[in-house]
Amino acid sequence: MGNIDKYGFSTRAIHAGEEKDFSSGSSGDVVSPIHLSTTFAREKVDVPTNGYEYTRSLNPTRKSLEQKLATLENATYGLAFASGLAAESTLILSLLKPGEHVIAFDDLYGGTKRLFNQIFSEFHIKISYVDASNSSLIINAIRPNTRLVWIESPSNPLLKLCNIMAVSEITRKNKLILIVDNTFLSPYFQKPLDLGADIVVHSSTKYIGGHSDVLGGSIMVNDDDLYEKIKYRQNAVGAVLSPFDSYLTMRGIKTLELRMQRHNLNSLIIAEFLNRHPKVKRVIYPGLESHPQHQLAKQQATGFGGIISFEIRGSIIEAKKFIENLTLFSLAESLGGVESLIELPALMTHASVPVETRLKTGITDTLIRMSVGIEDSTDLIYDIKQAFNLIP
Repeated sequence: MGNIDKYGFSTRAIHAGEEKDFSSGSSGDVVSPIHLSTTFAREKVDVPTNGYEYTRSLNPTRKSLEQKLATLENATYGLAFASGLAAESTLILSLLKPGEHVIAFDDLYGGTKRLFNQIFSEFHIKISYVDASNSSLIINAIRPNTRLVWIESPSNPLLKLCNIMAVSEITRKNKLILIVDNTFLSPYFQKPLDLGADIVVHSSTKYIGGHSDVLGGSIMVNDDDLYEKIKYRQNAVGAVLSPFDSYLTMRGIKTLELRMQRHNLNSLIIAEFLNRHPKVKRVIYPGLESHPQHQLAKQQATGFGGIISFEIRGSIIEAKKFIENLTLFSLAESLGGVESLIELPALMTHASVPVETRLKTGITDTLIRMSVGIEDSTDLIYDIKQAFNLIP
């Protein structure tokens, strides 16, 4: 196909990494085959066959996925891992030494905070949490030993935004590495590398895979030196994505554009409905004009995503009763699948975060996070209505 990057998003999502091979002995697969072999034979002792030696180091199916991931994020390189946290752990091991310092968004996924606070703190990695939606707070937090700035935009679960371009100017001026978790918007709606980020990380379990049936993580990068560091540790640590999971992730990616469009449409409709409901205290969704960073959302992304957070009136008792009485929304952690999910962060995804820290960042007992699927929006709203009706 020549230069795949010249094509549109969906064309690249379908064809990148899966160019047809008509060489002698090839079967002309339209879909990239699953290469399950863990080792690869060679004719000459010192010449690996097409670079393949051992599947942890390089596997044809994973390589196809990594090529696809790279082109969708407008990156030079993509790397696929066994989970989002495996990708994050490999990044930390690649880029930090004991005693070095990270500036992180105070509203991060609970698993990322657990990784920082309970795991890598034992290796004397220092973390400062700031409200990175105010970029001046990042400047104030820089120390002589600061090496990374780590943000999510939108954040989890409060959907706060960072001005990625403004933050990248700060990191570039201070010779820091900017890492952006782009899980919530996917490369279809937002491309942080184009906005100045150095590294993009995803839980590809979410929108990239899109069907709640494959665990994975990914890293995308342009810089050659950063890639070589991360690639070396990807192999050395070994938390790579399996060939079968690579295949499933590629299959999911092919409908990413269509799914993201429907997630976005349904979320706008439901956010507006919740915003009018008398039993809802507040709705947080970047697509609403009431969101304090609505203009920034329109400026640096082409859509608002499929996640809505909202607080209902009452206590945690009412919050639990509401979500337990939904029928189309599955009460489950995770997000980004074709089916709608709902959860209570205080008791689920952010249960590992100390109560005082959770409340300080705005994650109250009645805050609910909704991952809006691609079902019929009228059915989803009916389900929400009937669940609200069961609350006094």
